[in-house]
Amino acid sequence: MQSHANSARLFAEALRVIPGGVNSPVRAFKSVGGDPLFMQRGEGPYIFDVDGNRYIDHVMSWGPLIFGHAPPQILAAITEAAARGTSFGASTEAEVRLAQKIVAAVPSVEKVRLVSSGTEAVMSAVRVARGFTRRDKIIKFEGNYHGHSDGFLAKAGSGLTTFDLPDSAGVPKNLTLDTLTLPYNDAEAFRDAMRAHPREIACVMLEAVAGNMGVVTPRADFLHALRELTTADGTLLLFDEVITGFRLAYGGAQELLGVTPDLTALGKIIGGGLPLAAYGGRADIMDTVAPVGPVYQAGTLSGNPLAVAAGLAQLTLLEQHKDTLYTKMHCQMHALAQSTKEAAARAGVPIRINRVGSMMTVFFTESKVTDFTTAKTADAARYGAYFRALLERGVYIAPSQFEALFLSMAHTDDILAETAAAIAEALHVVA
Repeated sequence: MQSHANSARLFAEALRVIPGGVNSPVRAFKSVGGDPLFMQRGEGPYIFDVDGNRYIDHVMSWGPLIFGHAPPQILAAITEAAARGTSFGASTEAEVRLAQKIVAAVPSVEKVRLVSSGTEAVMSAVRVARGFTRRDKIIKFEGNYHGHSDGFLAKAGSGLTTFDLPDSAGVPKNLTLDTLTLPYNDAEAFRDAMRAHPREIACVMLEAVAGNMGVVTPRADFLHALRELTTADGTLLLFDEVITGFRLAYGGAQELLGVTPDLTALGKIIGGGLPLAAYGGRADIMDTVAPVGPVYQAGTLSGNPLAVAAGLAQLTLLEQHKDTLYTKMHCQMHALAQSTKEAAARAGVPIRINRVGSMMTVFFTESKVTDFTTAKTADAARYGAYFRALLERGVYIAPSQFEALFLSMAHTDDILAETAAAIAEALHVVA
């Protein structure tokens, strides 16, 4: 029986000085029951809490740790960079090398600007789209989460869906008037919106593969409509690949989908586990950014040496192993998904599994999950019981029905067999 006494003590202290006791809402266990755990360290595929409990980690810092916790090459890069100085507020060679790797890898990116968070990357990319097109309106899709910037929180995924919030308090209505929110995967609704607002839409933004209402893949006809109609209208297509960039393929989801957007937001993996993100796209669009053009965006710690060193080390490793790494994780996740389906059938528990590459979500619903509406048919209470059953068996998954389970290269077949066995037991518990 696990003890969580130290986590409970720290949470009580945190509640007195941090809103809700957490620095990001998705870390709270409100939707799954109980109090959040406080982690002390990570090693390979494992994470250890302050009470000494060890878990097979399938959150992986919400996606960035594609080589697992504390890989030696990345730790060495961070240590060497820190010894030279933590921040200069000036340019470094490593920034150029990281930008070169991103441009070489991602089909849509000819120039790139480094920032510090996914929210900042998407917010900046939308500002660039508006500046380039000289239009104000944008289109986003229900259940897609693009960070907590004011204009993007209507019917968003991630924590808003977890806590059943339709939007956020504190956002003036006039800041969302130019944001049109449409159903995800509905090509006809998108066509209607474009017909209703000709030459008015600056950009259409979406998660290339949704990961914040759970994993939901875009339909081919939907993607085709997005690319065709935005091109015809002079509207920019923006892919939010903060989660999927360098995770689903070395060139991101756009490499897999065969659709090249005009702008791309990146994050998570490109920082190697440290805070770093980026936005990039066609050179003519990116040349509207100051100091070249009139669109202003800045950041004191943008491209900071520690994050750039970690990101450069991680992308270098990915490039070296890209011919085998993605295929291996795809096969491993396919096997885990199949064993989960079989275990659910034996337990008599209705589930739907959505999977792309090394990302997967188990939805507790009989409905096929293709959009925000069908994602919300999932039984969140049963997911909470499933989460707690897995936790008791030493497996840590996202404390929300509407997130992804991740693999890393540190998850061996033997470790995944342990995960599969724990899942089978947990499904019998929640039956």
